[in-house]
Amino acid sequence: MKLGTKKGTDSAALENDLDTDDIRGLVWRLAFPSMLAQFVSVFYSIVDRMYIGNIPEIGEVALAGVGICGPIVTLISSVAFLVGIGGAPLLSIRLGAKDERAASQILANCFLMLTVLSVLLTVGSMAVREKLLWWFGAGETTFPYAMEYITWYLTGTVFALLTTGLNQFIICQGFAKIGMKSVVIGAVSNIILDPVFIFVLQMGVKGAAIATVISQLASCLFVLGFLLGRRVPIRITFGGYDWKVMKRVMKVGVTPFIIIAMDNVLIISLNAVIQRYGGPAEGDMLLTCNTILQSFMLIVTMPLGGITLGTQTILGYNYGAKRPDRIWKAQKHIVALCLMFTTTMFLAAQLVPELFVRIFTQNDAYIDMTVKAIRIYTLGVIPLAVQYEIVDGFTGMGISSAAMALSMWRKLVYLGGVFLLPEIAGIHSVFYTEPISDVVATVCSVVVYLLLFKRIIGDPGKVAA
Repeated sequence: MKLGTKKGTDSAALENDLDTDDIRGLVWRLAFPSMLAQFVSVFYSIVDRMYIGNIPEIGEVALAGVGICGPIVTLISSVAFLVGIGGAPLLSIRLGAKDERAASQILANCFLMLTVLSVLLTVGSMAVREKLLWWFGAGETTFPYAMEYITWYLTGTVFALLTTGLNQFIICQGFAKIGMKSVVIGAVSNIILDPVFIFVLQMGVKGAAIATVISQLASCLFVLGFLLGRRVPIRITFGGYDWKVMKRVMKVGVTPFIIIAMDNVLIISLNAVIQRYGGPAEGDMLLTCNTILQSFMLIVTMPLGGITLGTQTILGYNYGAKRPDRIWKAQKHIVALCLMFTTTMFLAAQLVPELFVRIFTQNDAYIDMTVKAIRIYTLGVIPLAVQYEIVDGFTGMGISSAAMALSMWRKLVYLGGVFLLPEIAGIHSVFYTEPISDVVATVCSVVVYLLLFKRIIGDPGKVAA
């Protein structure tokens, strides 16, 4: 099947024949728009934090408060990946098997799931938001800012989940540029609206959250307009709802959902440990530094995930078509692209981290502490490229058990470091947990991948007829 060539298809879309196109070209054409989309998506959180950090007098404390909200926001958003990344690989596999009716049914069921779950999450999160903030590391000085931000942000949960979840179904059909446009619309809107609401209207932290919600609404309308229109081969339809289809989606999606949810549990644990060992004074300062540090890591992990998630459709399609030779070739090119990216980010983190930190604060004490933390935290970034592709590659082919085991091992190593290192060497040593877990997890992932590839996927030397 040629994606993006049906009658009525957007003329700007790339023509991607997943059966015969050169693998290297496919990887680059699908990976780059997805990677750039994630780069732009990072601005949703970074722009908010950048402007908040520069609010006169309260900037650093308000930034720490918003940083506490970050893991909660991402934890809620991970539900979109439960459905989006759970359904998109299945849709790709059905397309590879030439079963468009089943592909259409998958999208219909996923749209219903996203809608229902987003409403339930909005109501549930509103009810327990105060307790969550206290549990996740808020202090007396940071709580008011965290509460104000999260309350307004949660009003846009429906828009955020629909945009993130449904965008996967645009990308998996070969429309990577359209997927990128949906993210750009929201990010550009946020960049424009943030200073207006925060400074011009003098709404502070609340204004940052409101600007984000409006931006998410703009992205959501664009995504719905595209998937309900006639330019895409498989579009949103109504009916054909089947609990069995939903269970298959959740079975595949539970891996990325738990992976993303656990990532935020790790950050929440890190914040709690920092608050405990740092005390009221140094704890708040370290929380601010960690907020900036995690913002930098978003620039690393989200585009890296964009590469590996954006190319899942190649792996899923050829897995469905029984073409292990093309899967093997694709993964070699994906890993090479990931390594180029992580090497670039490693050099930036080691050589010029202060350029990034100064976007958020001009306080020299905060700058010095955060620069040191970034240099330590990113020591294992380069091998992280291999870990991401192996885990997301298995997920894209529906092999969720292997992906889950490898990802959870990395998180267990990280969690152990968070609680053990401060006891042994003081609170500042906690930032070594990331490079330790990155290196250990990558070595284990490579060993498992080499042992399982032929048995699960097939001999890459054999080409299907």
